[in-house]
Amino acid sequence: MKSDIFDISKDVFLDTVNAKDYIELDRVSIFYQSLTDSVLKPLKMVLLYGKPGTGKSMFLTKLHNDLSATKKIHLYKTPILDENEFYKTLAQDLLSIAYDGELNFTQFMKILNNSLSDEIPIVLLDEAQLYSNSLMEKIRLLSDTRKVKFVITLHKTDKEDLIAKEHFQTRIWETIELKNSSSSELKFYIQKKLLKANCFDAASMFQDDKVNLIYKLTKGNYRDTNKLLYTLFQIYSWYEEYTPGKINKNKISNKIIEMSAIHVGLLNA
Repeated sequence: MKSDIFDISKDVFLDTVNAKDYIELDRVSIFYQSLTDSVLKPLKMVLLYGKPGTGKSMFLTKLHNDLSATKKIHLYKTPILDENEFYKTLAQDLLSIAYDGELNFTQFMKILNNSLSDEIPIVLLDEAQLYSNSLMEKIRLLSDTRKVKFVITLHKTDKEDLIAKEHFQTRIWETIELKNSSSSELKFYIQKKLLKANCFDAASMFQDDKVNLIYKLTKGNYRDTNKLLYTLFQIYSWYEEYTPGKINKNKISNKIIEMSAIHVGLLNA
């Protein structure tokens, strides 16, 4: 095994959102295809929700990456919480209209309704639970014009379920809920990420019993799995440099899995 394999493997699990890191699991691919189909239909709005770490941001990033060559599509990864800035950003991106001064909702609605574009732009709003109820209501009204289509993501909590029902029940065409992976899906996810980075030896270290322990600790949550494995390979890298004789490179150590889980807060010491 190369001396730097653990460093390379560690970086595979950096907590970043990049379309090239998308792992095509069967169930996830079905959800993604459903999202793509819904976005391409003449609909008002699509809601994508799930617990943190289930892949919502990755879905939006991949959707933007896949459609940007053929569609007018804009991704806002960070919520624009100031309403004036929100409308000014939409005016610039959707209509190529720059505003130096204030732009309120009424003014933007007039501009939007007078726009003559044949193509309906798609706006992807990540972390929509951070928007105020007032702005969420105005986003709903914007979708009613059928001049712009919104795809929004929400964290799955009782509060956000309520927001979805109260503000968007009659506007949402498609509601897609993302869930944590199963144990078998988690094994495929881990090994596929490592294989994409040519970390073949590291991928072979994850036998079923090791993945089952990781699954027990992370409950199949992708973000928690990434955090745990980043720390795990960081520990292995340290052992490789200072005491290489104490590690088995043929299989993952339960002890190091548990050490990693304690470090990232998934297991109490």
